[in-house]
Amino acid sequence: MNPFSSGTRLRDMIRAIRACKTAAEERAVVRKECAAIRASVSENDHDYRHRNLAKLMFIHMLGYPTHFGQMECLKLIAAAGFPEKRIGYLGLMLLLDERQEVLMLVTNSLKQDLNHNNQYIVGLALCALGNICSAEMARDLAPEVERLMQFRDPNIRKKAALCSIRIIRKVPDLAENFMHPATNLLKEKHHGVLITGVQLCTEICKVSVEALEHFRKKCTEVLVKVLKDVVNSPYAPEYDIAGITDPFLHIRLLRLLRVLGQGDADASDCMNDILAQVATKTESNKNAGNAILYECVETIMSIEDTSGLRVLAINILGRFLSNRDNNIRYVALNMLMKAITVDAQAVQRHRATILECVKDSDASIRKRALELIYVLVNDSNVKPLAKELIDYLEVSDPEFKGDLTAKICSIVEKFSPEKIWYIDQMLKVLSEAGNFVKDEVWHALIVVISNASDLHGYTVRSLYRAFQASVEQECLVRVAVWCIGEYGEMLVNNVGMLDIEEPITVTESDAVDVIEIAIKRHTSDLTTRAMALIALLKLSCRFPSCSERIRDIIVQCKGSLVLELQQRSIEFNSIIGKHQNIRSVLVERMPVLDEATYNGRRAGSMPATVSMSSGASLNLPNGVAKPPAAPLVDLLDLSSDDTPAPSSSGGDFLHDLLGVDLSVGSSLSGMTQVPKAGTDVLLDLLSIGTPPPAQSSLSTPDILSSSQDNKMPAPTLERLSSPSSISIQASSPAGAAPMMDLLDGFAPNLPLPEDNGPVYPSIVAFESSALRLTFNFSKTPANPQTTLVQASFTNLSPNIFTDFIFQAAVPKFLQLHLDSASGNTLPASGNGSITQNLRVTNSLHGKKPLVMRIRIAYKMNNKDVLEEGQINNFPRDL
Repeated sequence: MNPFSSGTRLRDMIRAIRACKTAAEERAVVRKECAAIRASVSENDHDYRHRNLAKLMFIHMLGYPTHFGQMECLKLIAAAGFPEKRIGYLGLMLLLDERQEVLMLVTNSLKQDLNHNNQYIVGLALCALGNICSAEMARDLAPEVERLMQFRDPNIRKKAALCSIRIIRKVPDLAENFMHPATNLLKEKHHGVLITGVQLCTEICKVSVEALEHFRKKCTEVLVKVLKDVVNSPYAPEYDIAGITDPFLHIRLLRLLRVLGQGDADASDCMNDILAQVATKTESNKNAGNAILYECVETIMSIEDTSGLRVLAINILGRFLSNRDNNIRYVALNMLMKAITVDAQAVQRHRATILECVKDSDASIRKRALELIYVLVNDSNVKPLAKELIDYLEVSDPEFKGDLTAKICSIVEKFSPEKIWYIDQMLKVLSEAGNFVKDEVWHALIVVISNASDLHGYTVRSLYRAFQASVEQECLVRVAVWCIGEYGEMLVNNVGMLDIEEPITVTESDAVDVIEIAIKRHTSDLTTRAMALIALLKLSCRFPSCSERIRDIIVQCKGSLVLELQQRSIEFNSIIGKHQNIRSVLVERMPVLDEATYNGRRAGSMPATVSMSSGASLNLPNGVAKPPAAPLVDLLDLSSDDTPAPSSSGGDFLHDLLGVDLSVGSSLSGMTQVPKAGTDVLLDLLSIGTPPPAQSSLSTPDILSSSQDNKMPAPTLERLSSPSSISIQASSPAGAAPMMDLLDGFAPNLPLPEDNGPVYPSIVAFESSALRLTFNFSKTPANPQTTLVQASFTNLSPNIFTDFIFQAAVPKFLQLHLDSASGNTLPASGNGSITQNLRVTNSLHGKKPLVMRIRIAYKMNNKDVLEEGQINNFPRDL
């Protein structure tokens, strides 16, 4: 026989495919078989239709397309014989799903087969409907399925119940039609039908509140009786698993009881006795028994139950924790996490066992146990638990130390009864896992130390001892350097001795040795070395005998490749050598840090501020130095109370930016929603893509902000409610699209006219120690309200500026459009410039002059720099 003819048996095709040595040979065999099957389909070959479909199913399982055989399934289903229908329904379930349109053609055949007098054909139709039923098929065939739930054969009733679950999931509105048939199934003796009936009742309760109340009133006692019969039933070989009668039925009954008892005291009271019986009589030395106990515990913790039964459930979980099976221990830890919200005191009794799980070799169990221990900690047990965790920290695996350290730090900080205990525990953590400690942890420790004035001497001595033993822990070194710099004389003179400590002998040279080691450690980073230099500067005043040695150490950093260290070294050396008269004032102890303010900022309750990378302050017009962490809202001097809070999701920033809906299908031209009154859209526009800035000092007057001297209100900014209201665009580096191309539609990008009208004098719009901005003006005679501005940026410093970005904002009576800049790199020392064209339209031409707020961002020596200013010296005729 031809191996690629329609008469080939399935096993012959399988042999041919298995004989292929390469994927290409397999594809060739499959192509030839598919070609033969297509030829047979086109010839309408009745004799081998079932054989062809069997081949197609195997080819489908190999991953090849078989859509051309879908209609063959329907033809076989429509056949009269059971063998053809069996292959047809099998192909229907395998080759099609509910999304196929051809499935609508099979509905009538399914309806006929559901009413067939052959129970095996009825079973085939139920299996197919339960696997591929769509919502339309569910509505059409639900009456037939409901009728079959009362069929004489238990296998048909079981399949009808399973098919009903699929129908309810597809069309929840049909759930009430199956309430009474499902109730009748709970009285079945056949376990297969009973399990499916229980599952059907559970599914109905999930989608219908009325059905839930119905089952609570009518079926709770019935289910309790069924569960009691199963628990107390004698040995039955057909249902027995590991000495337990039908654990699958046990679990299904417990899950349904959990649904019925949740939130209902009467139903919960009805099932108390049987739950206690299941919890005490089920053997836990087999996996089947453990599965039943787990479901029983979950049911007890979910229903309205008494505390005694809950203690019994938690004790079962405690036994699970001692089991050798990691899976059982893991599910026990998961359940205890839920149980602690119900009965924390009962869970506390198993604290020692849970603590042992933290030391388990399985990483998932360790992590879950650590989370549970963290929840268990309170004021009364924090000391023993913290001690156990810190002791384990010494021997824990490196990959686990990060999570363990974070939890210990959080526990100690949250529940510390006194500051001395907090400091002691944190020093132990820093000594064992200082490289895993996050920055905010040692920051908080320094804040606590600065507030504990009576513990300064004790702390600095403890840190000195810890440093000698653990010099490789980075965070410990930082805290030790800071404390020795602040309280070094206390260390040397044994000031503030406590009864619990012994005096130590530390000379001034020993204290300086610690700082020198911190600087010269090859693992010390920039932060540690910078802190060490500051500490040396302070010790140079407090230890006059070591002043020259300290100066020598500082001078060694003058040749550092890190600019920050080089600058500090030169400045500190100058202070020590030339400014003795002010040194003592400069190196005074830091004032006590406000602990409440710091904790509030850590918790996110403090207002967001712009982080500055340098300590330079912004000189305001009135001569007051503004802190470098000034809120971004100060750019336009609007009240921060009127500024909307930023979105926490960050998913749709355009919605927050413009206050409009830019979802799929919307366009800029169709925007109708505007921001609320007082909202500053320019504020968000000028903050997009801006790097963390370092401010430069400015001295230009601020006429956009409100003036307290002349009592004149600040001009408000017009909202983006129409295309003519305002147009703002932030420039981007050359070759890239502008940052706010989305707003180009608000002001057409017209080309500069050749006739630029009258000539206006150029002005220096902005100048700092590093940068000069020059404006050249021109006008269009036909439109005197519009001014064409060419901005030219010149670098006055010896360093090259990269990632150069210019941004601007204007009041509501002005419209501003920015073109792309000529480049994003500004050569050093005036050896080149960047130009950018602006177009400003003054709607109050002749009445109000031009004013503008600017922001210039760039990178210098890989450091982000931000310069801001206000331009108010435009020519009056503009």
